[in-house]
Amino acid sequence: MQDTTTEIIRDTTPLFTNDTIVFGILMIALGFIFYTSSREEGFWKKFYGVVPALFMAYFLPALLTTAGIISPDWTTITETGEASKGSTSLYYMSSRYLLPAALVLMTLSIDLKGVLNLGPKALIMFFAGTIGIVLGGPLAVLIVGSIHPEAVGGEGADAVWRGLSTLAGSWIGGGANQTAMLEIYGYNQKLYGGMVFVDIVVANIWMAIILFGIGKSARIDRWLKADTSAIESLKDKVSDYAKSVDRNPTLTDLMILAAIAFGTVSFAHFGADWLSAYFTSVVDSIPKGITRNIFTFLDSSFFWMITITTIIGVLLSFTKLRAYEGAGASKFGSVFIYILVASIGMKMDLTLIFDNMWLIVIGLVWMAVHAGIMILVAKMIRAPYFFLAVGSQANVGGAASAPIVASAFHPSLATVGVLLAVFGYAIGTVAAILCTVLMQLASGA
Repeated sequence: MQDTTTEIIRDTTPLFTNDTIVFGILMIALGFIFYTSSREEGFWKKFYGVVPALFMAYFLPALLTTAGIISPDWTTITETGEASKGSTSLYYMSSRYLLPAALVLMTLSIDLKGVLNLGPKALIMFFAGTIGIVLGGPLAVLIVGSIHPEAVGGEGADAVWRGLSTLAGSWIGGGANQTAMLEIYGYNQKLYGGMVFVDIVVANIWMAIILFGIGKSARIDRWLKADTSAIESLKDKVSDYAKSVDRNPTLTDLMILAAIAFGTVSFAHFGADWLSAYFTSVVDSIPKGITRNIFTFLDSSFFWMITITTIIGVLLSFTKLRAYEGAGASKFGSVFIYILVASIGMKMDLTLIFDNMWLIVIGLVWMAVHAGIMILVAKMIRAPYFFLAVGSQANVGGAASAPIVASAFHPSLATVGVLLAVFGYAIGTVAAILCTVLMQLASGA
């Protein structure tokens, strides 16, 4: 019998679709957050004593999206009944232009020796996060499958475990690894959008929790019995240096900072385009199979852009340009980071949590296992909340969000998040394959 079922397409056009207007709304929201968080008495002091400003920079745009005022993408139904797609380019602008600019400005004053002195706990927590994702997938399939078997069913290319493999790639590495897993396991691309949706919802919920915890990091560190001396020493050393070179920036200072930031963005994009094109041909020359897909992250221009930016920032920290920290380099970098946070928050429509509920449940159980293992390991090795938060986001969020979380503790720590996230790209596909094999066994396929 012929299937006459048709998909019902809703008009999801937000109130404002113009990028310029939406950007202005996000900036007003950020201005409101910083103005209210600077109040030293009354309601706002009590409010921000509980809710971190960085969390509000993420959550307020999410509320605006949920209310239909703004949106990262939408569907418009014309009077003739035709559907057309629309989207904003603000996240692309923030992640491709402002993120590398922020990274180089925040890295100018980095104390590389101090970062290395942070010890092995950062790497241990990163790998704990990876193990949490690898084990969390099959455990989520077992738990949810025992309650609602259809949620983890499907045959052939429609098998849910194949789709979940793309989540494993994304949550250990990033977008390139996610695409590699889609290629390796051949999940039905018509259903792939549902997995992308779960990725966005669950990863953003977890990021919100991480950001909220930053405001309680001192209390969490006491509970973990963590030794934060190396982190505090690095923060104090960078802060003392910033005070020693502090000055009222001139117009020349500001223009030089702009040249450093966006000159680096330009060079990083140029190098990324060249290297990604080169490695695309190298990867394409490898016979199709797992070996080829392991190295697909090398043809990602985003990977090379972040890598080149970080290298430039570290090299410049050994030059006289380091003194521009006194002119406000990391402060300007923080402005760019907050704009990126707002553009990420805009991608979260809270009402969509109730769509594809069982897939969301799988994702939430999966992330809960990841969180549980990280907390257990942090407690065992007495790792500070900083390492837990950054190690997790280096896996789940990648190079776009790991430096956001790291810089929330101190701008000088942003590089730690970047380095771990880049490492995640390298191991993402291999670890995701292991996770997928376990999920296939757990689903009984």
